[in-house]
Amino acid sequence: MFIQTESTPNPATLKFLPGQTVLDMGTADFPTADGASVSPLATRLFAVSGVKGVFFGHDFVTVTKEDDTDWDHLKPALLGAIMEHFQSGDPVMAGDAKAPSGHAEHSGEDGEIVGQIKELLDSRVRPAVAQDGGDITFHGFDRGVVYLHMQGACAGCPSSTLTLKMGIENLLRHYIPEVTEVRPVAV
Repeated sequence: MFIQTESTPNPATLKFLPGQTVLDMGTADFPTADGASVSPLATRLFAVSGVKGVFFGHDFVTVTKEDDTDWDHLKPALLGAIMEHFQSGDPVMAGDAKAPSGHAEHSGEDGEIVGQIKELLDSRVRPAVAQDGGDITFHGFDRGVVYLHMQGACAGCPSSTLTLKMGIENLLRHYIPEVTEVRPVAV
């Protein structure tokens, strides 16, 4: 098994491409080890000293390291853990656990606007940020302000504010006049 690695715009996050499907649908975000028990792969990765966060996409895994950890020491251990996992035949998500992330539900008078926001995120934004090892999901909409949750390599990335303001906010405002601003949220 050959696992490719790619750097991301976030220097604390590295993207691993195992050459096979990681998740059939959606994404899974584990910003801490606390919720990792639903995933044998996430549990295995958090067992490596220096791992701060784990994120799964369709065909990739991103790992965020602790600030005081060096990639030269961490990367070989992570490559070994990913290879061991896929060779073991264990599932990525345990039992009937589903990938826990995605867009938040929204009910209310702005349903049509929220539908347009989610469609633009799914068709234009999420594929682009997935290439950088992350995801951005809808969290809420209130009086013109769109709240988005940054995951994987996007969480804590130095360029995430620029991506939100200059990229996503401009895109949404162009297509949906009701949108006045985009803000990040921590979940």
